[in-house]
Amino acid sequence: MVIKKYQAKTETEAVEQAKKELGQNVVIMNVRNLKKKGFLGFMKAHTVEVTVAMEEDMDRGVAKKEPSVPEGAPSEPVAAPVKLQGSIIPEELLQSTMEVKGEPKEDPNGKAIEEKLESLQNLIEKQLKPTDEEKTEAEAELEKNGTTAFMKLLYNTMIENEVNEQYANQIIEEIEKNSKPNAPMDYMLSNVYQKMILKFGKPIGAQLAEKGPKLLFFVGPTGVGKTTTIAKIASRFRVDDKRKVALLTTDTYRIAAAEQLRTYANILEVPIRVIYSVDEMESALQEFYEYDYILVDTAGHSHHNETQRENMRQFVHSLDGKAEKEVFLVVSATTKYRDLVSIADAYQNMTDFKLIFTKLDETTTLGNLLNFKLYTGAVLSYVTCGQNVPDDIEKFNPQKTVKQLLGGKR
Repeated sequence: MVIKKYQAKTETEAVEQAKKELGQNVVIMNVRNLKKKGFLGFMKAHTVEVTVAMEEDMDRGVAKKEPSVPEGAPSEPVAAPVKLQGSIIPEELLQSTMEVKGEPKEDPNGKAIEEKLESLQNLIEKQLKPTDEEKTEAEAELEKNGTTAFMKLLYNTMIENEVNEQYANQIIEEIEKNSKPNAPMDYMLSNVYQKMILKFGKPIGAQLAEKGPKLLFFVGPTGVGKTTTIAKIASRFRVDDKRKVALLTTDTYRIAAAEQLRTYANILEVPIRVIYSVDEMESALQEFYEYDYILVDTAGHSHHNETQRENMRQFVHSLDGKAEKEVFLVVSATTKYRDLVSIADAYQNMTDFKLIFTKLDETTTLGNLLNFKLYTGAVLSYVTCGQNVPDDIEKFNPQKTVKQLLGGKR
């Protein structure tokens, strides 16, 4: 993994520097404004610092740079979860990890960095050290090896956030393979943080078509909030981006769903059509050909129902070759991972899709976001966290999500 920092007048310029040197597949890890020091600092040009990372086998195969810890150390299997006192990683540690690693050394003696590292070490030791009353034989043994204890703490934290064991083990093993025994724990946490962000990948929302309208199909099981999600996205396009938007619904099973979408359409002052057959899809395309986006609400149904799946397949592919399209699979963050796997298997046989997770406000764990991303390999686009239109939706934020998975505050 290559991790570097770039400074420029704007974030865009810094990112361009990174892409020019490392390639187009860099992942932005952190962005911060640098304050100029001194009495006349306010008169100096504004500077933005961007931290980026990239896997070494991606894009151009960039050679490894600045190996803080040698590679090739033997990896050990991750042990079963051991309950330690306070299995949540301190928020202060998560906030400061990216700032410590590779920070410009303005202090010639390095005292500032030494103080930060000492502070991080104290936080970790305090977190790992149980009281005498709570100490068990297993915990006492773990104290003999701080690195092992810390990796188990990270593992336990991911498991508590319902990251699947397979993926938690995979992440820990990848870090251990590139770390020597007793490596600094802030370094290991930083590596875990960066590795998980890279696994989530760059979020990509809906994109405009090169010519004509972009068809956006929203599919998924019943009760996940597809209609409300469509209203939120349509509102953002219409109000914030000033785009021309039309709404279609193929959900003729539930009258309430069509009426709900019609209400949103009236508020946004956008046209809406109810589609009863595949032939009507082409007529709607011709009617709204000068529009930017055509959002299509589909009927929610059980992914086990083959007849309904085939009906949806016909709608989704009805305009192939006649208009650009994107399909968004909408799922709830509260759904069990086993059920998500079953849903993914059903829809992956139908079409390629991007992911939207709803109801983040109704769960205390976000492990399924990582599980489903790694299982499907699909791009994560949006997340929703409430019923308010259009406020309770945002583009997926991998940095914020990883901090929560590692024990940070929501």
